[in-house]
Amino acid sequence: MKRWWLVGWLGVSLLVAGGLAHLASSEPDGLERVAEDLDFAEQAEEGGLGCLPDYQVPGHEDSWVGGSLAGVAGTLVVLGAALGLGGLLRRLRREG
Repeated sequence: MKRWWLVGWLGVSLLVAGGLAHLASSEPDGLERVAEDLDFAEQAEEGGLGCLPDYQVPGHEDSWVGGSLAGVAGTLVVLGAALGLGGLLRRLRREG
């Protein structure tokens, strides 16, 4: 029963992330907006991994498909991190 509950929530999460991602605002986020308002945005450097720039899948820029795929990918990454951390904490709790 517990496994079906988890699979159900995963399905809902992926549908929401993939189905509603294209409704997200295309306006800059908070820090990017401040940088534009104060005229220092051009000094910014790309950071991080850059695997999903501007929340779009490369090759699908400026389309709802790219945003939806990026939403699904982000959901799977967060789920994987949460499950990995949960497993690590469970193991540490058993050993300690």
